[in-house]
Amino acid sequence: MGATFDGEGVNFAVFSAHAERLELCLFSEDGRKEVARLPFRERDGDIWHMHVGGLTPGVKYGLRAHGPYRPEEGHRFNPNKLLIDPYAKKLWGRLRWSDAVMGYRVGSPRADLSFDSRDSAFAVPKSVVVDPSFPWAHDLPLAHPVDRTVIYEAHVKGLTERHPRVDPGLRGTYLGVASEPMIEHMKRLGVTAIELLPVHAHVDDRFLVAQGLKNYWGYQTIGFFAPEPRYMSQNAVWEMQTMVRRLHAAGIEVILDVVYNHTGEGDHLGPTLSFRGLDNRSYYRLIDGGRYYINDTGTGNALDLTNPMVLRLAMDSLRYWVEVFHVDGFRFDLATALGRHGGTYNRRSPFLDALRQDPVLAHVKLIAEPWDVGPGGYQLGNFPHPFLEWNDRFRDTARRFWRGDSGMTAELAGRLLGSAAEFDGHHRAATTSVNQLTAHDGFTLEDVVSYREKHNEANGEGNRDGHSENFSDNMGVEGPVTDARIRAARAARKRAMLATLLLAQGTPMLLAGDEFGNSQRGNNNAYAQDNETGWLDWPEADEALIDYVARLIALRRDHAVLRQRAFLHGRARADGARDIVWRRANGAAPSDADWHDPGFRCLCAEIRMAAGGAEDGDAEGAALYCVFNGGPTVEVCLPKPGEGRKWRLLLDSARPEQEPCLQEMPRLLASQGAVLVLAEAV
Repeated sequence: MGATFDGEGVNFAVFSAHAERLELCLFSEDGRKEVARLPFRERDGDIWHMHVGGLTPGVKYGLRAHGPYRPEEGHRFNPNKLLIDPYAKKLWGRLRWSDAVMGYRVGSPRADLSFDSRDSAFAVPKSVVVDPSFPWAHDLPLAHPVDRTVIYEAHVKGLTERHPRVDPGLRGTYLGVASEPMIEHMKRLGVTAIELLPVHAHVDDRFLVAQGLKNYWGYQTIGFFAPEPRYMSQNAVWEMQTMVRRLHAAGIEVILDVVYNHTGEGDHLGPTLSFRGLDNRSYYRLIDGGRYYINDTGTGNALDLTNPMVLRLAMDSLRYWVEVFHVDGFRFDLATALGRHGGTYNRRSPFLDALRQDPVLAHVKLIAEPWDVGPGGYQLGNFPHPFLEWNDRFRDTARRFWRGDSGMTAELAGRLLGSAAEFDGHHRAATTSVNQLTAHDGFTLEDVVSYREKHNEANGEGNRDGHSENFSDNMGVEGPVTDARIRAARAARKRAMLATLLLAQGTPMLLAGDEFGNSQRGNNNAYAQDNETGWLDWPEADEALIDYVARLIALRRDHAVLRQRAFLHGRARADGARDIVWRRANGAAPSDADWHDPGFRCLCAEIRMAAGGAEDGDAEGAALYCVFNGGPTVEVCLPKPGEGRKWRLLLDSARPEQEPCLQEMPRLLASQGAVLVLAEAV
């Protein structure tokens, strides 16, 4: 499918079940002039194809489709509109917003039932023939085990645009992500994978462009095979391949945030750029097959992944990114929409089944955002193995516990053990839960402790966009402060929350910038902020906090008890000890009344390797003791560490400067924060 160079020319193959005629348009080198228009004369089933001899990589082209224009029947063919090849491997030029890209006459009383005859070629990006071969040398999949995975979520541009040590010519690019300063930073932290916000070619919404803004995050895909050109410094596909190769050489996997639930063409009043003009009725889920689009995504349309050729498009795209770009996994935006079959979510939907059986994709990491905005859209815990799932309940629980909300201690206990209530079924592992304090969508960690209210005025939507309930706390003053007491309290809260993230069972995900105190000035929906709000503020980085996060990640790496695949349920191990024992600060086990007591604010956990697990009995009964104290300073009584052992303090979030040391007393003083001690042989 798409344009394939074979050494003698280029073969073009395009799907359309309902078109009456397709044409290939070839353009001048500068992309401005259409120099040839060739009809597709061959058709096998619903695939139209032709071979054009003499063409080479670099040729710019587009498509035109002839057929019925009957929106009320789901057909929106308009040959006056130049169309992007759905399989285009590279795009040239930006979308220029004009009424000419609309299939209908803007302003007509008949709205989208009218027909626009203007040529849109001047405004639409051109598809480009690409030879994607690349000297990978000995690059192989890193295949880090999930239990050793620590994810670092980042935006290609925002990560490096303000980094003082990245070459100015590479800032904001794929090569910038893989520059030496960035690799040094990620290795310093100890993260094992970088998860990039969408890098598929995307468009900027018209209403944003009108306000001088952009679709910064990139969740308006228009090309599922083409890397986003704005992140290239030399307009070359190899730049992204080089990024992956360099990151792999540093031991860092690359996960892509992908959007197969919708496209950037919007609803019935959106532009005709590609899929809509080629075969609207096949590509999209329509209400009763007619004029309007099912909108379970909240973006205006939803791709119909139950159509075999649309399903093939998504699968071919995923395989392409693994085989040609060597990526290591995918995070699926609004994944519930991908599992809808007959309108409702089905964990055995065509897409989910196809994905899980595919031999190319069998060994990459698959992560679901387990919701969409349609009916029954919240499906946390209901995705099949081997999917991991973003766990927003971990986020909300951790924020509320450390904010001081009453009655959160029992809920926190469940989240610390991998959210078994949601994920312990169908032979799934505790690592299924992708734990997060923050993500690109919402407050940064610095803003969680600095703002009570969102401040999204710069988005131009009257501060109505973005979540209103952030479970945040400003410590008495909204925004930045100079008061040393408030700054210290905020710093302590951040350290406690980061410890909760990295000491919990599950797969931790760290938002880039949280490790050094990056702020978005209270904007919790910076999707349109391609500026200093959305870019990481490296010049103001808190080096001490970076060291603290690196220390937490190292503790997780060095102690397998913190990153188990098996769920802990308090069962007896081979040595007679239980794998998890909950305690109050006084050392007693919490009663049922304690778990429901609003004053129960200091939760202690004695953790060992899971009963019945592969390492049960191999660790000689060694345990870690974790304290999560959301209340005032309290004396914590430590249980006996075992024969020939003493407790060694490994971490105290309230005193990050404290070096590891043996605890000579059977008790410790725990301030508000997190404490970790190890039963060490002496």
